[in-house]
Amino acid sequence: LHISKAKGIFTQDFIFRGGRKFPLYRRVVEAGACKVIVLPVIGDNVGVQIRKQDISWKAFLSFGRKHPRSPHYSPAYQSIHSVTNILFSSGTTGEPKAIPWTHLSPIRTAADIWACFNIQAGDIYCWPTNLGWVVGPTILYSCFLTGATLALYHGSPLGHGFGKFVQDAGVTILGTVPSIVKTWKNAQCMEGLDWTKIKTFCSTGETSNVDDDLWLSSKSDYKPVIESCGGSELACSFVMGNLLQPQSFGTFSSPSMTTGFVILDENGVPYPEDVPCVGEVALFPHIMGATDRLLNADHDEVYFKGMPIYKGKVLRRHGDILKRTVGGYFLMQGRADDTMNLGGIKTSSIEIERVCNRADECIMETAAISVAPASGGPDQLVIFVVLKKGYNSDAETLKKKFSKAIQSNLNPLFKVSAVKIAAEFPRTASNKLLRRVLRDQMKRELSIHSRI
Repeated sequence: LHISKAKGIFTQDFIFRGGRKFPLYRRVVEAGACKVIVLPVIGDNVGVQIRKQDISWKAFLSFGRKHPRSPHYSPAYQSIHSVTNILFSSGTTGEPKAIPWTHLSPIRTAADIWACFNIQAGDIYCWPTNLGWVVGPTILYSCFLTGATLALYHGSPLGHGFGKFVQDAGVTILGTVPSIVKTWKNAQCMEGLDWTKIKTFCSTGETSNVDDDLWLSSKSDYKPVIESCGGSELACSFVMGNLLQPQSFGTFSSPSMTTGFVILDENGVPYPEDVPCVGEVALFPHIMGATDRLLNADHDEVYFKGMPIYKGKVLRRHGDILKRTVGGYFLMQGRADDTMNLGGIKTSSIEIERVCNRADECIMETAAISVAPASGGPDQLVIFVVLKKGYNSDAETLKKKFSKAIQSNLNPLFKVSAVKIAAEFPRTASNKLLRRVLRDQMKRELSIHSRI
């Protein structure tokens, strides 16, 4: 509100999610909003007492009825660089950045969806998301610009009700987040539904699990699951799958349109383009629709300062670790911030989690972090675990299973120092795992033990 210099805000009195009621208007007021228009989550009347300067949605609409509308529409012409909306980065690795989208951004994001997901007029497009995450404006702009129909569901996407909505609405393109697919699969809540009208699944937000993708594809006679990975500041994906190349579950097949990238080694030197490798991805600097400014940070310092020069141009920082396979596909390995050094060997949280997730049938999901002991010494590997509903296990048993799985599948020198069982993981509003919160939690624990 403060960064965007907002003069007003539309909000709800509450949010209902997963059977729980969360106050929203109250939080907006606490944030210092000057003028609030409040929509009721249920019925016609707002369910909270509002301030004198604020009005209900019903009252807001009544003001419009007092002014007759002209039958003629006069468009407002703006520069292509003028702002259409402002997004905030997810904050998985630090303070969220305020990212303005220009008129180029909607054109770019819709072009990507059209080219790689084959969305067009007549399609019915659905993706569990919110307007704070990049996927929110992406699906709105894509439907407006392609003529597709946007399917909106009021409620949690985690249960059978959402699946029945997908069936009854005749959804043809269904977007997903890997952790949501994992929940559907483990809960078996999508059984008995007809999803055969779906022609394409899409996935983003997290690293996909191959088994979960296969399960999802089977729900619609093995239709393709198209993976995409990008960022709010790009207004698009930088690497995607598509319907014109052979695809492999959980991978990307090529850079997206107008985008190029290289994978850097530990010295910041690009690997040759046809060599299997793992490293931090660096983007070519000119990407249609990508931002050239931030509202609360120095754009050049955040994305370009200290980056290597490639073919005469300074590369753009993105912060993801990418793996190029022998077959030329790409696998996401998590954020560079989630890379850890275990016994002098670099690895990523994603690699360890892939192995640990398969270590026992009781495991819903894992989160791997490394922390330095308060007294000094090499980083310690800590695995957080969420168990499937109805399953039980203890930390010591899981520690032995994780250690065995990691040493057999990754490196015999890797050692699990501790296992923590959690009811759920901290996540952003867009459902991204906040490993830094778990890392901070573990640092506090180690600090307390050290003082004792």
